[in-house]
Amino acid sequence: MNTPYRNASIAARDLAVVWHPCTQMKDHERLPMIPIARGQGVWLYDFDGQRYLDGISSWWVNLFGHANPRINAAVREQLEQLEQVMLAGFTHEPVLTLSERLVHILPAGLTRCFYADNGSAAVEVAVKMSFHYWQNVGRPHKRRFITLSNSYHGETLGALAVGDVELYKKVYQPLLMDVITVSSPDCFLREPGCSWEEHSRRMFAAMEQALAEHADDVAAVIVEPLVQCAGSMRMYHPLYLSLLREACDRHGVHLIADEIAVGFGRSGTMFACEQAGIRPDFICLSKGLTGGYLPLSVVVTTETVYQAFYDDYTRLTAFLHSHSYTGNPLACAAALATLAIFEQDRVIERNRILARRMGAATAELAGHPHVAEVRQTGMILAIETVRDKASGGIYDWRERRGLRAYEYALAQGALLRPIGNVIYMMPPYVIEPEQIDWLAGVARGAVDAACA
Repeated sequence: MNTPYRNASIAARDLAVVWHPCTQMKDHERLPMIPIARGQGVWLYDFDGQRYLDGISSWWVNLFGHANPRINAAVREQLEQLEQVMLAGFTHEPVLTLSERLVHILPAGLTRCFYADNGSAAVEVAVKMSFHYWQNVGRPHKRRFITLSNSYHGETLGALAVGDVELYKKVYQPLLMDVITVSSPDCFLREPGCSWEEHSRRMFAAMEQALAEHADDVAAVIVEPLVQCAGSMRMYHPLYLSLLREACDRHGVHLIADEIAVGFGRSGTMFACEQAGIRPDFICLSKGLTGGYLPLSVVVTTETVYQAFYDDYTRLTAFLHSHSYTGNPLACAAALATLAIFEQDRVIERNRILARRMGAATAELAGHPHVAEVRQTGMILAIETVRDKASGGIYDWRERRGLRAYEYALAQGALLRPIGNVIYMMPPYVIEPEQIDWLAGVARGAVDAACA
């Protein structure tokens, strides 16, 4: 007779061989690992029968629920046809159709799709492509990048270099290229009585100055449009993007939009850049691209950039960057099914209703003595906890208040994984209004647990 799997036995096996991401493994001497047996809709189920509402979309990737039947069917059908072929010298229907659909829904002028397999890799592609573009057009001195303080673009070395979250970056600083860092338009830091729009306008002065001083040496500015997600879900006004696009044009500098976390409906529009009415020179997409099913990323750029690489082989202008699983057919099939759901189900409209419900369900937390701000952009809602609201005093990071909130939520049957002292909700789009209310209640309890 087979022994049934249980959480404890699976966790013990795991700790003997697996090194988990973004984790101090010693924590698991005290905090039990949670093995997941299956998922269904917004729920994850462990081996002991406990379920957890996936309040953060499994690190922001799962848009339409676990085991979504339409995405399942698309991947299953593709699996019977073609599982993988290299994209150098070959092509296939899923990658072609996906590229056509992306070009159709992205801001006009973004026409060329270059695939990789995760968000960090997409940022690496965009950074290299911008740098290489300037080499190809005879301006080799344009080799630096401007980034925002508190930004995050991934953890491979190039992506890490153009980010600014010290926790991830500091130890690797000797390995990283030098970048120009400009103060973020983060609206949490605005003065009392100052609107998001006005604060974002004021903060643009630093970017304007950096571009004026360094434009001759700068290849591109890279930003996360509207929300600095890994940077504690800090947010800013679309006006900043409008000003940035105009300034990049005026100074002859590329604009890279890292929409890996905020793309595909998360910000309230299909792409966050739409809210500023701009078109970047490069847009990086991943996470929700496949509905959370398979690793896939894409950098979409302009015909102008593409043509700078298009020449006889002997001119050595080709973009020689590759990944073995570039444009994988199974991942592309999942992405096509994901886009079909957007087209068929009026997802953006429903998300706006859900976002209003999230705001209403958490509104009372704005008056909590340990909550400095409840902020929201579309389907991203963040609760900033502080030691003392009146004085603005913050918790020491070593107290690990966010971990208390995480453990409280798990005990209630919800997955909420705070970033430092910020508790946030970023649920799958298939969540029901009543489930939002319940999750908000868990978040309220998590705030109390964290601040006790």
